[in-house]
Amino acid sequence: MVDSKKDKILNTAIELFRSKGYSAASMQDIAEACGMAKASIYKFFATKEELFTAAFVACHQILLDQAAALDRGGANLSLTPKEKLRRKIEFQLEYTVENHLFMIDFRELPITTNEQFIAAWKRKKNALHTWRRELLIETYGKQIEPYIWDIVAIFRGIHVEYLTYVKQKVIALPMSELAAFIVDRLDALIEDFIRTAPKPVIAESNTHFNYLNPSDSPARQATIEQLIALMTVKIDELSKPSEVREELKKVTAMLDEACTHQASNPTLIKVFISYLDVIPELRPHLRQLNYLLS
Repeated sequence: MVDSKKDKILNTAIELFRSKGYSAASMQDIAEACGMAKASIYKFFATKEELFTAAFVACHQILLDQAAALDRGGANLSLTPKEKLRRKIEFQLEYTVENHLFMIDFRELPITTNEQFIAAWKRKKNALHTWRRELLIETYGKQIEPYIWDIVAIFRGIHVEYLTYVKQKVIALPMSELAAFIVDRLDALIEDFIRTAPKPVIAESNTHFNYLNPSDSPARQATIEQLIALMTVKIDELSKPSEVREELKKVTAMLDEACTHQASNPTLIKVFISYLDVIPELRPHLRQLNYLLS
């Protein structure tokens, strides 16, 4: 009985938040729609923020559950992996548009400063990140694992950008055709990754950093070390006498030590950067280093 009441409140809240928006839907509105006294709602959800957070979590769990149900429902349809992918992308596009308050628009709400909501938001992002990874590997196989986090990042970017246009009502394509278009672009992307075998930019070590989970000092320090290692490789490729390359590598090693020293000396780092900056091929690396140190 208790669970059924709580579920009724939650489902009603989802509908009212969806139709009226977070600010316009009051706890009194939700109580009246449930046929309950407002005090009854507060027995289950102490605040409107807590209720919206529960609705947010439920909405995203429904997305993942229904996406999984698509697999089960399509088991007897003899669909190809890419057709399964197209169906899931189509479903996610439609579901996100129908539930845009919980999927997109919530970023503009004051609740995004609520600690309980932020924790739920982080879990949602991690779950979707993992879901996209599994979805792509199921479709394209283990051959894409070396580049999987770059592919996930690009896939997410494509998905988010096209959703923006869909929400603005400036895309006439049905969602099934838009999903097919996205799958075709993914095919071309993955074919290129496999053919050219680039060194990945995003890896397991940095894929989970974002505005909700900002990088920490050790992660940034590791990035600086990677960048300086790339500079050393670039120096070896320079068409300059070996003694010049060796001198540049010595300065780069000193720069590395200066940057990684616990009590770094900004003046000394600037001196090393200025010395290396006379080499045009190193300037992009040095600009990136200055950004990482800022």
